[in-house]
Amino acid sequence: MKRLIKKALKPFLDRKNWLRQISVAALASATAWLVGDSLLHRGGLVAAIVCSLTIRISLHKSVREGFGQIVGTAIGATIALITVNLFNFGFISIATTMLLCAVIARALHLDEVASINVPVTALIVMGPGISESTAISRLISTLIGAAIAIAFSYFSHPSTPAGRTIEQIRSIGKKSARLLSDMSNGVRINYSQQEVGKWLSRARSLIDMIPSIRSQADEATSYAKWSPLAPLDEAQLLHLRATAMEHIVVQVRGISRALFDIRIEGDLPEDIRFEISTALAAASQAISSKIEYVDSEAPYVDITVADNLRVQAKLLSNRLLEHQETFSNEQMLRCMTVASNIKIISDSLDETSPALGDIEEEES
Repeated sequence: MKRLIKKALKPFLDRKNWLRQISVAALASATAWLVGDSLLHRGGLVAAIVCSLTIRISLHKSVREGFGQIVGTAIGATIALITVNLFNFGFISIATTMLLCAVIARALHLDEVASINVPVTALIVMGPGISESTAISRLISTLIGAAIAIAFSYFSHPSTPAGRTIEQIRSIGKKSARLLSDMSNGVRINYSQQEVGKWLSRARSLIDMIPSIRSQADEATSYAKWSPLAPLDEAQLLHLRATAMEHIVVQVRGISRALFDIRIEGDLPEDIRFEISTALAAASQAISSKIEYVDSEAPYVDITVADNLRVQAKLLSNRLLEHQETFSNEQMLRCMTVASNIKIISDSLDETSPALGDIEEEES
């Protein structure tokens, strides 16, 4: 019986953050309905709808979207009143309201979800029976719902935007290190075409994670700019390290593609495979060491790990040049690509890559 209960609860226990978010959203919407219905006649439903549309997994996102929701809906309701008075409630008034609300959402730089929420909320405000008094009542309900969403969003996630950035850096870093380790072991024993295809697929999955980590790092920086609870220097440092990890992932993907092409062309000499394997293992270990202190607030990093990796990349390049007569020029270029990618990884590890500096300069 205990085993059956444990099995039934496992999907929920494995998704604690998701369970927390939907629980907070449900409680926030119910609270919005209670407050809205207590303060206004039939104001609970609009407040609950707006709350459910506005609440997000973080305080920063809810504040941003809540503000856009309130401003956009206020303007949308004004437009609705004007169009209803001019054209009555019908085809033209609804089309005009939707069009202008979409333009307003775009002007407020809201994301895709909020851009939809603004015209939807405006349509709720301009529903049947609209008049000046009902429009004002629905606007106040909108304000109540958005305010409660902002308040409850603080509890939607157990960590801060900076904490979530650290979690994502560590997650993608561990997956990159594990992939490099698997590639190292595979190259050492002369990997198959099927195996290298799986490596390339895993590397592409890592690339798909880049927009998420980039968005989270941007959120942490934006949140720190207005919130006294988050140091801006720490958020900017995390943004730099998230960008560095993004660059590392791109190089890991490049390595997997080079190994894929090498295998299509043919086999490599055993000693060359051993050198590539050793360099890949060093890169894996270096990334693992990097993510151990990613949450450090120190503006410097331990350069020893990166320097050791540079040495490995240099040794690999030298060994390839010594054996360039033993395999084709095309294979030589692909192997040198692996060495070059490892060298770039080392620059990202100690955050000295010129690309990181250029990006920071453009963003400031």
